[in-house]
Amino acid sequence: MAAALQGHLVHPEGRTWKTHFPEGDLWVFGYGSLIWKPPPHYDQRVPGYVSGYVRRFWQASSDHRGTHEKPGRVVTVIERSFWETLDDPLESESASTGKVWGAAYHIPASHAEEVHDYLDEREINGYTAHYTPFHPTVDLAGDQGTPIICMVYIGQPSNSQFLREAEDRDPQQVAQVISSSHGASGKNTEYLFMLEKALEGIGLGTADVHVTDLVKRVKAIEAEGLGDAEEKDAELYVTKSLEGAAKDPAHANGRATIE
Repeated sequence: MAAALQGHLVHPEGRTWKTHFPEGDLWVFGYGSLIWKPPPHYDQRVPGYVSGYVRRFWQASSDHRGTHEKPGRVVTVIERSFWETLDDPLESESASTGKVWGAAYHIPASHAEEVHDYLDEREINGYTAHYTPFHPTVDLAGDQGTPIICMVYIGQPSNSQFLREAEDRDPQQVAQVISSSHGASGKNTEYLFMLEKALEGIGLGTADVHVTDLVKRVKAIEAEGLGDAEEKDAELYVTKSLEGAAKDPAHANGRATIE
């Protein structure tokens, strides 16, 4: 009997992923944290892309980058056919690119079971395993690579963590949540900034406009917050100084200054 595990079906006698990898090894595509925090035991890392999807910070995170009380935001990929039915300010940008860049990892058969279990646990918060062609930028010989079938974890729109309400998917709202969320794996902002840098590191033309846009918004929010904090500190300093002057007018007329 198959046991359910948060959207995954675990088959003790022959798991479904093995039908896609008859040799017993495993290829995994990462489009989020897997780019800079790879799975264990990989022996190849290949940059490239998948087609037919759009990457968005439309998945709530109540474990790694947020809490149940205050979920953060992490990426998922959405099938273009569904994404095209949704309102998205970056619609024209995504329509012109059509690629989700990331990295694929090869796991040898000797560790495939172990890594599969590890990824099932790591991606448990609303993600399920799917299989799609991955297009390497180059193969091991340095030529244009042929497609590789990869397992990829996707937060489907039907999962409970997907942001179904349009207002929750608004870029400024997403940025506000990211700027103030923190989970077991650290700050939500760290996840966003690391993803931007990881995509830049893949190569020319691999930046994601959605990710870059959110980085700009979050940095603006942080700068505003820093300005607000400095303003509050200054206000508190002046208030205390004036209170002190009221209690000791002679001292106020002396050489004390506010610096």
